[in-house]
Amino acid sequence: MSLWIKICGVTSPEEARLAVDAGADAVGVNLVPASKRHVDDETARAVVRAVGDDAEVVAVVADLSVEELRVLAARTGVHALQLHGSEPPLAVAALGALAYQAVRIATAADVVAARTFSGARLLADAKVTGELGGTGHAFDWTLVTELARERPLVLAGGLTPENVGRAVEVVRPYGVDTASGVEGTNPRRKDPDKVRRFIDAARRAATALGLDSAPGVDYQPRRNS
Repeated sequence: MSLWIKICGVTSPEEARLAVDAGADAVGVNLVPASKRHVDDETARAVVRAVGDDAEVVAVVADLSVEELRVLAARTGVHALQLHGSEPPLAVAALGALAYQAVRIATAADVVAARTFSGARLLADAKVTGELGGTGHAFDWTLVTELARERPLVLAGGLTPENVGRAVEVVRPYGVDTASGVEGTNPRRKDPDKVRRFIDAARRAATALGLDSAPGVDYQPRRNS
C-alpha cells in the first residue's frame, strides 16, 4: 500500500476537491469549535459530497462522548474520526474502525502512553502547551520510529513541502498529515501550490524507499446512515 497522505483543516468543498485532485488520500474537516479552522456540520457534509468515493473525509474532534461521536459521524457522513482531546483508550476501542487517536509527543514517556491506544491508525503530533494540534510545530521524529514499525502511524506536526521527504525517510510512517504546512498567512486557506508540492515530495520519498509495499490499512469508503 502506498503512503497515505492527508491534507487537514480544509474549510470548503473546493479546497477538499483541490487536495484530492492533487493526489491526497484523505482530507480533514475540523469540527472543534475553538479551532481557527473550524467548520460547521453543513460544510462537512458538503466536503463529503465533493470528495465522493475518491478519498477519505476525516473529522477532527475533541472531548466528546462515544455516543456523541457516533451521532456526529452519522450526521455529517464523514468516514473517520480523528480524536484530538483527552479521550481515554476505552473510548477509541469502543468506536472501532470509525476512530483513531491523535497523540501529542514530546518525550519517550509520551510514546509509552501512545501505545495504550487501539485503533486502525495512530496519529503522532507535536505537544504544544494549550494546543490540540495544527500548530505548525515539529517534534523529534526519532521518538516514533519504533512505534511506526509496530502499527500504522500517521506523522503530523510541522510538516511542509520542504521537510516531508526527510520525515518520511526518518520515520517511514504509514501516512503523513499537514494543515499549516500547506497554508499561506491565512489558516483558513490552503495554498494550491504548497498542497501539490507537499504531496509530490511525500510520494517521491515513499517511492524511493519502496514504501509502496509497506503494510497499512486499506481504505474503503463507508457511508453512515
